[in-house]
Amino acid sequence: MSTYLPEPLPLFWQLKPVSSAPAGVEVLNDGRRKYWIKHDVLKNVTPRMLAWWFGHMEGDVEIQGQQFPRYRVWHPLDHVYARYVRRMPDEPVRPGTQIALCEYLGRNPAYKIETVSTIEKLDQTGFIHAVIRGGVQMARMEHVFTKAADGVRDENSLIVPGTARLGLFARLLGPFLFPDGKGQAWLKHNIEEMGNLENFETGANSNGFVEARLLDGLITHENGYHKPALLPDTGSDLRTKRAKFLPPF
Repeated sequence: MSTYLPEPLPLFWQLKPVSSAPAGVEVLNDGRRKYWIKHDVLKNVTPRMLAWWFGHMEGDVEIQGQQFPRYRVWHPLDHVYARYVRRMPDEPVRPGTQIALCEYLGRNPAYKIETVSTIEKLDQTGFIHAVIRGGVQMARMEHVFTKAADGVRDENSLIVPGTARLGLFARLLGPFLFPDGKGQAWLKHNIEEMGNLENFETGANSNGFVEARLLDGLITHENGYHKPALLPDTGSDLRTKRAKFLPPF
């Protein structure tokens, strides 16, 4: 595929450092590689909101009066596009839906990922999707969401190859698919993108994150407008600091 690396979007907020989350790589007994991260708590985010996000990565987001592709804002440096495929127009994203993704880890052309992944699970407990070639799982990503007192924890992993059926061949295929440098770049990229979700806030709309926040009791409804909670340390309105989502439906 010939998708080019676009110019980065402005950084509207500081990316979380790698040191914010325990992370690493291990070789499983069957030879596969597992890259894992235990993310820092995503404050003022809920499992319901994460489930909504992974089902709505298409569309635009408004920041400071300008619209940007939602997926690119999720990681302004590395992301190129995301679109759901093999899905009916009015059908919600669910297991069986496929998503086409393109990103350059660390903006390195050698670490380009452009693939189609099939969603296996998407609910308030987690998100799982896998890249399948010729009936074989080449890669598998798993997220586990756990509610915390001040937000949500996400533990996620990337397993390469995604299936244990390959036996000893997995020991050869893993380093070919994801060499060490690319794996470390993925860990950094993932810590940054998941941390960015703390900075997203919705506008006056009854869909998306607004609906999720209402259901979880995190914001109030006042005079027909969904008013975000105030930042506890400054009392300032979150809308001045966060992206405003414009769901595409």
